[in-house]
Amino acid sequence: MARKPGERKSSGRGQRDLKTKVKTARGRRASSTRWLQRQLNDPYVKRAKAEGYRGRAAFKILELDDKYRFLVPGARVVDLGCAPGGWCQVAVTRVNALGEKSGKAQGTVLGVDLQEVEPIAGAELHQLDFLEDGADDKVKAWLGGSADVVMSDMAASSSGHKQTDHLRIVALCEAAAEFAFDVLEEGGTFVAKVLAGGAEAELQGLLKRRFDKVANVKPPASRSDSSEKFVVATGYRPLTPAEGD
Repeated sequence: MARKPGERKSSGRGQRDLKTKVKTARGRRASSTRWLQRQLNDPYVKRAKAEGYRGRAAFKILELDDKYRFLVPGARVVDLGCAPGGWCQVAVTRVNALGEKSGKAQGTVLGVDLQEVEPIAGAELHQLDFLEDGADDKVKAWLGGSADVVMSDMAASSSGHKQTDHLRIVALCEAAAEFAFDVLEEGGTFVAKVLAGGAEAELQGLLKRRFDKVANVKPPASRSDSSEKFVVATGYRPLTPAEGD
C-alpha cells in the first residue's frame, strides 16, 4: 500500500534493480548522458516518483528528521527556497499541517521562493526574496508569530568553478542563518545545505554562538560523489539586550 509523503519509515538505501543503460544521442554531451543514466538508476529518484514526492531531495530532510526529530506535530516551519516543494511535502505530514492526526497539535508550513511554486496541500507558499528588507517581518506576519524550524536546501547557481561555488553557497547559508535569527523561537532549529570545502569555519562559529548544538551531517540520500552536507543547529538562543548592543 502506498504511503503518504512524509510518513515516517526507515529511509535507508533501497535495493537497486538491474541498471538501465542510456545510449548516446546526437547532440547530447557525454556528461548529460552520464547524468541521465545516474537518474534512471537512482533508487531515491524511483522512490520519489512512487511515493509522490517532487524530487529525491525529500529523502534528505526525511533522514535528517528521523535522526534529530525537529519536524514534530504543531511545529511552525519556514522552508527557504522551497521549490520544487519536496521538503514542504515532508514537513506538512510530519508537523500535522492538515490536522489529520487526531489528538496531535496542528502545525504550519510556510514556503518561500524567488519563483512561483505549484500549490501543496497543507502548505502556504509565497513568492518572496528572503534577502529583501522586511522579509522577516512578512514571514512572521504570515506565521502569526515566530518559527520553530527554519530550513533551507538552497544552492547558488553553479559557476563551474568548485571553489567559487563553495564560497557562494556558504554565503547563502550565512544569509539564511541570519534570517533564522530574526524569525526563530527560542529553542528552535535551523537546517541548511552547505558544501564541504574549508570556508565554512565562520558559519560554524556563528551557529555555535547562537545554538546549543551544531551537527554536520551527510544523510544517506546525498549522493556519495557530492560534496554537499547539512548543518543541523538545535536549541536556538536569542541575543540578550546587552548582547544585541
